[in-house]
Amino acid sequence: MSRIKIALCITELNAGGAERCLTELAVRIDRHRFDPVVYCLSPRPAKEEASCLPKLRAAGVEVHFLDGRSVWQFPVVARRLRRLFAAHKPQVAQTFLFHANIVGRIAAKRAGVGAVVAGIRVAEHGVRWHLWLDRMTQSLVDRYVCVGRSVADFSAARAGLPPEKLVVIPNGIDLEKYPARQPADLREFGVAAGRRAVVFVGRLETQKGVKWLIETAPSWLDRLPDCELLLVGDGPLRTALETSAKTAGIADRIHFAGWRPDVPAILAAAELLVLPSAWEGMPNVVLEAMASRKPVVATDVEGVGELLDSGAEEQTVRYGDSQVLAEKIFRLMNDPQRATEVGLENRRRVEENFGISRMVRTYERLWGSLVDA
Repeated sequence: MSRIKIALCITELNAGGAERCLTELAVRIDRHRFDPVVYCLSPRPAKEEASCLPKLRAAGVEVHFLDGRSVWQFPVVARRLRRLFAAHKPQVAQTFLFHANIVGRIAAKRAGVGAVVAGIRVAEHGVRWHLWLDRMTQSLVDRYVCVGRSVADFSAARAGLPPEKLVVIPNGIDLEKYPARQPADLREFGVAAGRRAVVFVGRLETQKGVKWLIETAPSWLDRLPDCELLLVGDGPLRTALETSAKTAGIADRIHFAGWRPDVPAILAAAELLVLPSAWEGMPNVVLEAMASRKPVVATDVEGVGELLDSGAEEQTVRYGDSQVLAEKIFRLMNDPQRATEVGLENRRRVEENFGISRMVRTYERLWGSLVDA
């Protein structure tokens, strides 16, 4: 029996949640049944070691770069992708991230690809025209994969997508990588020996709520004299956030690590993950912290409650509620025994529900059903 050709199309390959999901699918799907090829709208990553390309290359996955550098090249990139699809003749196009979702569905339908599946990884509160364009082109899409039920509900109610096209496939995680065997030495980032760290991991942008986190930090750092806040990630707000830390008078207790390839090791060395996002989809870093047996304090936004389940009440807070955010961080940091219990329960839930193999097999069943239909 011939293999099903799967076109995996994404905006870029720099290491992020969607990019890692595509990569795991490409390297883990059953090669006896599926033949994956990756199409990236952007140029080859400038820093390949900080991207998903080495893992794809090591697995022998074919990758094509379309060299798109701005939205103004949308028509050119769409034509390039259509030609590649017409030449390679995939039976299913699976797209990730907004720009690849739109370009991919147009190119796929014009090239005669049998089925188009678009990935929705976030409840998009920030850019409303994204929702409008998705709705206007939904006739080109056979299925939407949403990372969580809350994202599917948002997509139906706010984006106006047909509920019958929405499929929920939660993110998965490679449990063998967590917790890291060797915790990071946090002294590298300015956390002195013997000090404990609350860690944030994510892009430094408005969605992630880091400015709010810094503004609330004095109210719990003052009560936890042996604790520091470590921010892992980079982004357009870094300079402004460094200024906010100085303004709050706690610059000596907030450390900016920048982008790091060793997040599992950093989580293993930290005491607690904090994620103060204004909106999400199903945040991978919460899964990573749970798999690392760590407690979490996160805003009760899309996907977080689905991950934490019965542990959500103790580990979530309404976005903007500074008092409760500070109190929940303090309680877990001030009670190491309870923090350990919460971390173990988080790990158990990930083991039972969010293994990487389950995610891959579910995608395989979806793709197979569309080809066989």
